[in-house]
Amino acid sequence: METVDAIVIGAGHNGLVAANLLADEGWSVRVLEATAQPGGAVRSGYVTAPGYLSDLFSSFYPLGYASPVLRALNLDLRWTHAPDVLTHVLPDGRTATINRSLEVTMASMEQFAAGDGERWRHAYEDWTDVSDRMLDTLFTPFPPVRGGLRLARRLGVGGSLRLGRRLMLSARELGSELFRGEGAKLALAGCALHTDLSPEEAGGGVFGWLLTMLGQEVGWPVPVGGAQQITSALVRRLEARGGEIVYSAPVSKVLVARGRAMGVRTVDGRDWRARRAIIADVPAPALFLDLVGARWLPPRLVEDLAHFRWDGATLKIDWAVNSKIPWRSPVSAGTVHLGADLNGLTRYSGYLATGEVPSDPFVLLGQMTTADASHSPEGTESVWAYTHLPHRASWSAGEIEEQVGRVEAVVESHAPGFLGRVVGRNVFAPGDMERENPSLVGGALGGGTSAAFQQLFLRPVPGLGRPDTPVDRLFLGSASAHPGGGVHGAPGANAARAAVARDRALTGAAYQAVVGAAHRAVYR
Repeated sequence: METVDAIVIGAGHNGLVAANLLADEGWSVRVLEATAQPGGAVRSGYVTAPGYLSDLFSSFYPLGYASPVLRALNLDLRWTHAPDVLTHVLPDGRTATINRSLEVTMASMEQFAAGDGERWRHAYEDWTDVSDRMLDTLFTPFPPVRGGLRLARRLGVGGSLRLGRRLMLSARELGSELFRGEGAKLALAGCALHTDLSPEEAGGGVFGWLLTMLGQEVGWPVPVGGAQQITSALVRRLEARGGEIVYSAPVSKVLVARGRAMGVRTVDGRDWRARRAIIADVPAPALFLDLVGARWLPPRLVEDLAHFRWDGATLKIDWAVNSKIPWRSPVSAGTVHLGADLNGLTRYSGYLATGEVPSDPFVLLGQMTTADASHSPEGTESVWAYTHLPHRASWSAGEIEEQVGRVEAVVESHAPGFLGRVVGRNVFAPGDMERENPSLVGGALGGGTSAAFQQLFLRPVPGLGRPDTPVDRLFLGSASAHPGGGVHGAPGANAARAAVARDRALTGAAYQAVVGAAHRAVYR
């Protein structure tokens, strides 16, 4: 075996964050990546036409920009913004826009109902009152004792209870409580649908609240030069600290002896030993069922994994456009929501909930050159759009092409002449996404549903809500772990912190004794 202190399975952004933090502790770290390039879902490429750069999977990073995890790494990045953060275009052509200027946003929301401008201000003031403590609480290991206590002290008993209630509301209910007009409600609900939750699902409102208020506070920035720059910065930082990445090295097995992770085996038959920890930036079912195997797991955990729920599939289209998009209503936002009013969002979600393909898709569109001029030649636009599909094992080419046509019809209806200006197109069906990144199982971007029944101590299954697993020195550091999907690095950071805590000379044995006892209590 080739031996290092820690092996990280997967060079997605969470794996790279974990590797960097362990390298900061002086550990020797080797990352084994299944594909030929790093980044997972944080990558860019030229897939439409020469000179048009596309962010291949994720794009726009309010969570990454605000994340205390990524901020602490001091990555070599330059961020840039579109003129507006987000515009939701209603079917009748009206627009609700979030701008980093509070006054501009208020004026947009005021058009839909008298007083909604001030209501937006009040909602934003509620957010800024707790935002730093909320983010610290969100992005630290569960239970978030320190951040939770700071938040509770700030809010008091009554305020804490009211916040707890707000976190349980659906996007529709929260919007109805905060606003009167459709514009602000749609901004909230549309952002909630960046996850796999419908406007009606409990707990969905918090995602809309988080994304809209972060948009107001810090915007939805992009790194200059594309999403790949985040990955490249993480790789440079890791390599500068002696870390190593091995590409085209899919892991086929975690090697376990006496209940302890000792190393991994790659598909070529090579064994790689880890003295101190193994961190897996792969989906929970892949880690436990495929790499570890039922022999080393409590039977109850294996049973619980049968109920693990994926988030919805994603269909993504990239276009190279030889001009700016000819919007019917002026739109200068980086991110644009198209195709539905609030009831339309509910109908769209209803199709997905029943396993049907939406006939009128809700479309999330990104104007990348508007946000970052380096994405395409001057006067043109590099554009992407995605919509959700039910999570399935496979899709026929005909089904995908039909839905692509529906998405393009939605864009064309709001920007007549758009299709005539397209000079290149790339389609990533759900299966294409999984082929590009094996962790995007069935085109699921979030590592599992964002529903309340699979969050906190229920993520990925009922347990501790921590990266520790029942196998000693093996840690889950992917979006399947708390706090879930999004480019913020918290699952990887949490896994690295747990690995370091387990390895401490004076307290590591006690740490593992407590974690082991807790696992036995949960999975007996």
